[in-house]
Amino acid sequence: MTHSARPFTEVVIEADCWQAEASAEATVLRAIEAAADAIDADTGGAELAVMLTDDDHIRQLNASFRGKDKPTNVLSFPATQPEVQPDGAPRMLGDIAIAYQTVRREADDEDKPFDHHLSHLAVHGFLHLVGYDHETDEEAEEMEDAERAILARLGIPDPYAGQDRVS
Repeated sequence: MTHSARPFTEVVIEADCWQAEASAEATVLRAIEAAADAIDADTGGAELAVMLTDDDHIRQLNASFRGKDKPTNVLSFPATQPEVQPDGAPRMLGDIAIAYQTVRREADDEDKPFDHHLSHLAVHGFLHLVGYDHETDEEAEEMEDAERAILARLGIPDPYAGQDRVS
């Protein structure tokens, strides 16, 4: 794979519940860097934001943007690219929102370290921003394979081990 420059990633801790995870920002940044290094996408000079929020806020976002009135673990909002980039303006990849309570509950239910699950969701969100999706079985397989490879670089075991393929 070609290595491109990494994007600038801003992590915004929007909900106080994240104070329980002092390393959350560093975990997210490390996961995004590993993802940018592993995939063949032009992310150099681009920017993205990751909002660490709570279940209430992500439920509102999920209802507004996806018509699903329930919390979820991660949402991605890829930026629409202008036809002409204004001089000096950074290229925006988009935004990712991650909900603390859902991530904590899933990590506990699946007996995974919290930072491993958070890393997986940051990688998953980032891959959506650069064009990956999982609407079809083929897309899901490609995205999961990319996630596995990126997480392996971080020393994180396969998050899909023992699970059926996403459909």
